[in-house]
Amino acid sequence: MDTLIWFVILYWVISVGIGMYAARYVRNSKDFAVAGRSLPMSVVTAMVFATWFGSEAVLGIPATFVEEGLRGVIADPFGSACCLVLVGILFARRLYRMNLMTISDYYRNRFGRVVEVLVTLCIVVSYLGWVAAQIKALGLVFNVVSGGYISMNIGMILGAASVLIYTLMGGMWSVAITDFLQMIIIVVGIVYICWEVSGMVGGAHVVIQHAAEAGKLNIFPKAELRDILWFFAAWFTLMFGSMPQQDVFQRIASSRNEKIARNASIVGGCLYVLFAMLPMFLCYSATLIDPAMTADLMEKDSQLILPTMIMTHMPVFAQIMFFGALLSAIKSCASATLLAPSVTFSENVLKGFMPGMSDKQSLFMMRMVVLVFAAIVTGFAMSTDSSIFQMVENAYKVTLVAAFVPLIFGFYWKRANSRGALVSMILGLATWIAMELIDPEGLIPPQLLGLAMSLAGMIAGSLLYKPVAEDISDSGPVSV
Repeated sequence: MDTLIWFVILYWVISVGIGMYAARYVRNSKDFAVAGRSLPMSVVTAMVFATWFGSEAVLGIPATFVEEGLRGVIADPFGSACCLVLVGILFARRLYRMNLMTISDYYRNRFGRVVEVLVTLCIVVSYLGWVAAQIKALGLVFNVVSGGYISMNIGMILGAASVLIYTLMGGMWSVAITDFLQMIIIVVGIVYICWEVSGMVGGAHVVIQHAAEAGKLNIFPKAELRDILWFFAAWFTLMFGSMPQQDVFQRIASSRNEKIARNASIVGGCLYVLFAMLPMFLCYSATLIDPAMTADLMEKDSQLILPTMIMTHMPVFAQIMFFGALLSAIKSCASATLLAPSVTFSENVLKGFMPGMSDKQSLFMMRMVVLVFAAIVTGFAMSTDSSIFQMVENAYKVTLVAAFVPLIFGFYWKRANSRGALVSMILGLATWIAMELIDPEGLIPPQLLGLAMSLAGMIAGSLLYKPVAEDISDSGPVSV
């Protein structure tokens, strides 16, 4: 136990130091937000992978898989991976050419200031759950490796503070460099643990066969209307709801050229779904290695199955490799998701009320917003009882019903206009919120009905009103 704790401390200090070192590259707000649009393919791919391979991939998704099988994780990793691949195919090149600072800049140029602000607020709200999930996972890690000496709440505060330090100073440069190194640790650590566990259970085929016989590999829903609708709602929530997000856009905008922007998103998505399978394999292996422990934690907190198995059945070196990979996954995701909404809120809400602001003042404002947002999400993480997987999945319902339809129609329908976008957002949000309050577990999932109304609002609003914004989806670079 002492060896593991000291390793965690050493790893933490080194990673924070690397992130702080990266701050030397930040000279202006563009460096802070998108790393000067200068990153190579390897680094951008690592950022795409490491940002999405967070606490939910190591703790949340595996626990949900053990309980519900592949049907339960259709949203993530399958929906998430589809999102990244589709972004690369549909949007990456066009968005890169526009030379924007944030995804909300696109909404402003295409639909006007009101839509820009509303979309930004929806994006910021959506990040509360995702970032809080990473903070909660950091608290869990500190609690487990300290043998309960460090409480969950204290662990959350310590974890959030350490991630905040280098994100606050280095922005996207810190995220890029630490993500690249953390991707290596994640891949090596998870593959090594899978090799160890495979030997303990008699081979990977034993685990796969057992899972198949238990019905855990059945991915399609039952032939009932409600199951089918909820299946597609879960898939759409992350596949479409995470497209209009700043963290996805930042990886595109940080690329050295548009080819890298497209390819890194596609490759990163494929790597994510591939490696997300490994923690599921590990967690299900626990049901064979220690059935009693697994059954007990299924009743209490299934997110503890995997780390508890590692702590009780694996040698110290394997523990070090696992928690090194886990910490890397959480830190890379936390830093990216902490930076993204802060930059968007600064650029697309606050800056509009402060005309004439210098670039130095803009950089300072971004850093202050990062600080405030970190405090808010840490408080939210400490107050919620939702699981890590639930927080991540729920985070994207907001942008699914409010921002997805204006994004895709803005690119691919020339008659889409600001009135249509505004009606789309209002109808989508109002319908979703109303259904969450009236019938959250009904026949039709609230977010699916909200998406349908958002679509109807865009078409009706755009056709009934004369366009008031020019289409820019095929235009050249847009200066910001």
